[in-house]
Amino acid sequence: MIGILTAIISGILMSVQGVFNEGVTKQTSIWVSSAFVQITAFLFCIAAWFLTERESSFGTLFKIDNKYMLLGGILGALITYTVIKSMSGLGPAQAVMIIVTAQLLAAYLIELFGLFNVEKVNFQWHKLLGIAISIGGILLFKWEK
Repeated sequence: MIGILTAIISGILMSVQGVFNEGVTKQTSIWVSSAFVQITAFLFCIAAWFLTERESSFGTLFKIDNKYMLLGGILGALITYTVIKSMSGLGPAQAVMIIVTAQLLAAYLIELFGLFNVEKVNFQWHKLLGIAISIGGILLFKWEK
């Protein structure tokens, strides 16, 4: 249950953040806005680390097995950029529907092929059907009479 609640909160936060970031971008620029998002996220994470779990040091980052896993910050910056651009081009609701569907498809492919050391799962038609229904929802949402 906690996983579902956390996922719901994450989705809400991502949608609100996208709207906020797009609003800041309108008054600055996309890279100024994205940099501010990443800098404030960094400061928040440092403060949270300092207050909660200092038993793990930053030196442990050098011991990560798959160094490509350390690209999360760069991916975060690209995510911020693409969310801002998609929300400004499509509006929040349509952008989020497409973003979530793309996440769902990408996550299923990662599991299906066992990419990035994720446990491989067997193909299941009902999961593909769920993705197809999601795509159908995007088309229905975009449909205008």
